[in-house]
Amino acid sequence: MTEYDYDELGLVAGLEIHQQLDTATKLFCSCPTELREPEESVRSFERYLHPTKSELGEIDEAALEESQVERVFEYLAYDSTCLVEEDDEPPARVDSEALSVVLEIAQLMDMTPVDVAHVMRKLVVDGSNTSGFQRSMEIATDGEIETSEGAVRVADLMLEEESAQRVEEREDGVTYSLDRLGIPLVEIGTKPDISSPEQAREAAERIGMLLRSTGHVKRGLGTIRQDVNISIAAGARVEVKGVQSLDDIDDIVRNEVGRQVALLDVKDRLGERDASVGEPVDVTGTFADTDSGVVRGALDDGGEVWAVRLEGFDGVVGEEIQPDRRLGTELSDHAKRHGAGGIFHTDELPAYGVTDEEVAALRETVDAGEEDAVAMVAADADVAEAAVEAAGERAEVALEGVPEETRGANDDGTTRYLRPLPGAARMYPETDVPPVHLDPSDVDEPELLTAKVDRYQDEYGLDAGVAEQVAYGEYMPLFESLVDDDGVDATLAATTLESTLTALRRDGVETDELTETHLRDAVALVDAGDVPNEGLEDLLSALAANPEWSAEQAVEEEDLGGVAEDEVREAVVEVVERNSDQVDEQGMGAFSALMGECMGALRGKADGDLVSEVLREEIQARA
Repeated sequence: MTEYDYDELGLVAGLEIHQQLDTATKLFCSCPTELREPEESVRSFERYLHPTKSELGEIDEAALEESQVERVFEYLAYDSTCLVEEDDEPPARVDSEALSVVLEIAQLMDMTPVDVAHVMRKLVVDGSNTSGFQRSMEIATDGEIETSEGAVRVADLMLEEESAQRVEEREDGVTYSLDRLGIPLVEIGTKPDISSPEQAREAAERIGMLLRSTGHVKRGLGTIRQDVNISIAAGARVEVKGVQSLDDIDDIVRNEVGRQVALLDVKDRLGERDASVGEPVDVTGTFADTDSGVVRGALDDGGEVWAVRLEGFDGVVGEEIQPDRRLGTELSDHAKRHGAGGIFHTDELPAYGVTDEEVAALRETVDAGEEDAVAMVAADADVAEAAVEAAGERAEVALEGVPEETRGANDDGTTRYLRPLPGAARMYPETDVPPVHLDPSDVDEPELLTAKVDRYQDEYGLDAGVAEQVAYGEYMPLFESLVDDDGVDATLAATTLESTLTALRRDGVETDELTETHLRDAVALVDAGDVPNEGLEDLLSALAANPEWSAEQAVEEEDLGGVAEDEVREAVVEVVERNSDQVDEQGMGAFSALMGECMGALRGKADGDLVSEVLREEIQARA
C-alpha cells in the first residue's frame, strides 16, 4: 500500500462513533434491547417510504436520490414489538437510564452538556426506520480527547435511536428486523483535527475505551460503528459509513487518500484530452444476435441495452483508483443504485461473451472515436436507460475531480458509493416528545478502564495481563459485582470470565447461551466449595447445553457436587496402596503419576489443591 506525505496533501479527517448503550429498555418505549433471531419473528408488515420537505420547504438531496428507487420494505415483528416501533403510536418520553449513561460519557470527554435537549427528526428513507426518520438529540458539545499526535476536539455528543437491522436485500426491496430499532445509540462527532491514518485509529481506540469505561455499552459485532470523514486539500470531503472494526480505520483513510489522489490525476488527464460525456443511446439492436450470457439474458427477459459515449476516456475507465477497484467500478456503483447489476465498458471489452465485432458495432452506433470509451448497461427496459444515465453523470463528475459523497466501507479496506452527502434539509423538530432538562450534577464520573487495570492489581492482586483482560472485557461489570457485592475470590472470578469461558468457546461450547445468572451462580458455588474448581468447566458446559437449568439443578443432574475431605483421603489411600511398590521405590517421585490417578478416581469432584495435599501426606507417611 502506497504511503503518502499526508501533511503535503493536506489530509484532514474526523470521526463519528456510533455506540449502542446497554440499557434495560429502548429509547422511546419500554421494549427490551435484546436482539432476536429472524426465525423468532411472529409476523411481518410492509411499508413504502417517501421523503418529506423540511420546515423551509426543501427536500434533502440524499433522501431524494434514495426515493428514486421504488422499493417495498418488510419489517419482522416479535412478541415484544410495540406500536411505537411500528410507528403506529407516538413515542414515550426519553429513557432516563440512557440519559444518565450519555451524561457520564460527556464527563469523560470534558464536554459541556446543553441545558435543554430538543429531540429532532432526521430524515431516513432507506427503510431502516418505520417512521422514515430517526429521532436524535444533542446532549453535549465542546470536548476533547488526547492522542500521541495531539488533541482531537469533540464537536458534539448525540443520543439517538438505533436503526432496524437489515436481514435480507431483494430485487424489489429490503427486509428489516425490528429487534434493534430504538436501542439507545450514542453518536460522538469529532472536529476534523486528525491528520494521519494512525491518529484516526488511535482516536477511535481512545473513544472506545472511554465508552466502555461506563460499563453500560453493548459489546460484540455491530454494536459499535465508526464513520470517517476524509478529505485532502485538492479533493473533497467524503464520509465513509459503517467501519465495523478499529483495525480497518487506518486502511480506510489510506485507501481514500489514494482514491482522491488517483481521481485528481484522472481529472488532469481528462482535461488535457478535452474529455466530455455524450447522451444515453439505445443500442439494443447492436446486440440482437449476441451470445453474451448477461446481455442475452436481459434481452430474452424483454430488457434493453443502453450505452453512453465517454469522449476522451479510453484507457482511463479501467484504471485502478483503489485496490481492485477502478473508475469503471465507480460508474458501476451509480448504475446499481438504479437496479442494474453493473456496467460493461470498452476498457474491459471484448469479454463476458461480447465479441470484437460487437464492440466495433457498439462504438460505431454511439459515434465513439479511438480515444473514447463506451459504457453500457443491459437490464430491464425501465432500468437500463436510467442506470446508464447515472453512470454517465458520474463520468461527468470525473472531469471535475473528487465528488463530495457518502461511501460505504468494504471488508478489504476499500469503499463504494452509497449516496450524496446529506444536508441540513434532513433535520426538523420532533413534535411528539417534549424537551428534556438535563442535570449533569446527578451523574458521577466513571472510572477509566486504564485506572481499573491499576486498581485490580493493587486491590485484588491480579497480574497485569489478567487485570487488563478483565477491565477491557465484556464481563467487567459482572466481575466487579461478583467481587465487590458477592465477595467472590477475585482470581476465581477473573479466570472464570476470561480464561475458562474462552477455553470452552474454543472447544465448541455455546457460551452465548450462558446468562449472567448462570455465571454468577456457578462461580458462587465454586467459591463456596460446593463445587470443586475442577468441576467448573463441566458445570458451565452443562448450563450452556441446558440454559433452562439453574446452576444448582445442573450440579444435581450432572452429579458435580464436591466430596468431603474424608472421602478424598479414602480415595487417595486406596490409590497409594494400589501403587505401594512404586511409592516405596520412588517416594515423592511417584507424586505426579499418582496425582492423575487420584483425580480420575474422584472423577474431578474434589478440589485439586486438597487432593494434592492429602496425597503428599500419604506418600510421606509411607516413606
